[in-house]
Amino acid sequence: MMAEIDPDRIEAIINKLVSFGTRNTMSNQTDPLRGIGAARDWIASEMQSFAATSGGRMTVEVRPSYLQTPSGSIIQNTVISNVVATLKGSTDPNRIYVVSGHYDSRVSSVTNFLDDSPGADDDGSGVAVAMELARVMATHSPAATIMFAAVAGEEQGLFGSTFMASGLANASADVQGMLNNDIVGSSTADDGTTDPFNIRMFTQGIPSTENLAEITSRVDIGAENDSPIRQLGRFVVEVSSNAVTQMNVQMVYRPDRFLRGGDHLPFIENGYPAVRFTEPHENFAHQHQDVRVVSGVQFGDLSEFCDFNFTARVARVNGVALWSLAQAPGTPKGLSMDTSVLTNNSTLKWTGDPAAAGYEVVWRASEDPFWTQVVPVGKVSSATILLSKDNAQFGVRAVGANGFKSPAAFPFSD
Repeated sequence: MMAEIDPDRIEAIINKLVSFGTRNTMSNQTDPLRGIGAARDWIASEMQSFAATSGGRMTVEVRPSYLQTPSGSIIQNTVISNVVATLKGSTDPNRIYVVSGHYDSRVSSVTNFLDDSPGADDDGSGVAVAMELARVMATHSPAATIMFAAVAGEEQGLFGSTFMASGLANASADVQGMLNNDIVGSSTADDGTTDPFNIRMFTQGIPSTENLAEITSRVDIGAENDSPIRQLGRFVVEVSSNAVTQMNVQMVYRPDRFLRGGDHLPFIENGYPAVRFTEPHENFAHQHQDVRVVSGVQFGDLSEFCDFNFTARVARVNGVALWSLAQAPGTPKGLSMDTSVLTNNSTLKWTGDPAAAGYEVVWRASEDPFWTQVVPVGKVSSATILLSKDNAQFGVRAVGANGFKSPAAFPFSD
């Protein structure tokens, strides 16, 4: 599947999105050629063409669609619409993974919805990732469900992703991972240096949903670096930094860049593990800028500054992670560490999953960033490891009959 990811198609998607002139969230929604409405309808049409190859497994909806009244930099009543292609899982359809980019764009003034706003890198590139993965995966059948989303309203305050994430949460949807792609179109820094085989992945530590007592409990056992978000990040690094993707995934221990945010954050705020991919060195002359030339320097988010081969590799990073997640059993639930008696051994207990063929206990020294040791324990719901819980960080991951492995869960005391 990853060999099918096509840089030429990535380029064509980005150029088509740029051709709509502006995709500001408040721009025209009925003109067939210009504005965010034209972009929305084209994305939906493309997604429908992918769904037509899926044998009925993929459906496409322009959702959620709602009227946003003036709020923040939304200065007029504006319909916010997300385009979502859903590839239904074959054996575990209620378990969901999401990949997204935002199709709205902006210039220097976020409320300027009239002037050209190309949005090639920010975030035509992320939309191209989601769309190309939808095209490739439509003809395959994952075990779990994958949602490919192009969301709107990001630049004005994450409106589309907030509505999508809260809608999933209100439906008690079991979203076990969300991958947000925002500004993944260029490998060239503002000083002209290139870094074409590295992608940053921002991973929040303590979940936004935890209250003070839960945070205190997490800190008490040294689990600040072991949230479900960080476990998702570790999983992506493990499966996606390799010769298939030709990429190194750089796991950054922050929710996002300084004082900035993206569409993964509403998912985190609704209790879902989510990460953000962003190119390694941003060029700020090519994002959030009016298109202009100043002293011979071209400003504006134009296609000419994109590296389509780089974006294709980012798509492969996402694709390998998504497929590996969807084909594996779900992350183990109900994992706890037995602390009823003082002992130098470590006993872990969890809720068994019929879809799992077995389990592995993973562990690492507390100062290590990634799991270093693996102990297969079979199809059980508890295991004792002859190692002190005080000296190591433990996790448990499920293993499918196909060999695919879930992200690890981290134990709290029972």
